[in-house]
Amino acid sequence: MIRGIVFDMDGLLFDSERVVKRSWDMAGDELGIVHMGSHIYHTLGMNLAGRTAYFTKAVGENFPHEEFFALTRRYFYKIVDLEGLSLKPGARELLEYGKESGYKMAVATSSRSGYALQNLKTAGIYSYFDGLVFGDMVSRSKPDPEIYLRACESIGIRPKECIALEDAPAGIRAAWAAGMKPVMIPDLVEPDEAVKTLVCRRFDTLHEVIPYLSSGV
Repeated sequence: MIRGIVFDMDGLLFDSERVVKRSWDMAGDELGIVHMGSHIYHTLGMNLAGRTAYFTKAVGENFPHEEFFALTRRYFYKIVDLEGLSLKPGARELLEYGKESGYKMAVATSSRSGYALQNLKTAGIYSYFDGLVFGDMVSRSKPDPEIYLRACESIGIRPKECIALEDAPAGIRAAWAAGMKPVMIPDLVEPDEAVKTLVCRRFDTLHEVIPYLSSGV
């Protein structure tokens, strides 16, 4: 029986991955490195350490990590200030349902704590969560299960009694390795055949998770 719900954040709760992609392109253009946004498809679910290692390998040993990440943060917040950062369809309704139904809920995001907390509080959804685990609180990136194991621990629920809501293949692999029930709501990337074997359910929006939970899984 499911007693806990653990949420990824970017691309799952927030429609943020497309903004990140735009900010990477803009930062790359300023640095003279074109098409940086395309790398997001290979880094979904990674924390800062994981992305740093990826860029060193994919772009080069001399990749200007600190400058790039500083520029991407600047461009990201410039876009958000102008356009806002919207919640994904069904996010608020699912959080309301989870709270009213007595589920323990946590966030397990590879994003850093400052960025994640700002977004959760600005959107008015911070108070729904009983546990929060961020990318700068773990040593290993998804698909390693560390972040999901920490999230389950933070709400005091065994992994096998929790579902993990994810938009990215790396997150699905992490949740599965943690012994949870992975549920995928794809954003930028659809699951390949290997990932499909790990997914308990695949939905188009978070709205569909409510009847799934109501069915008594």
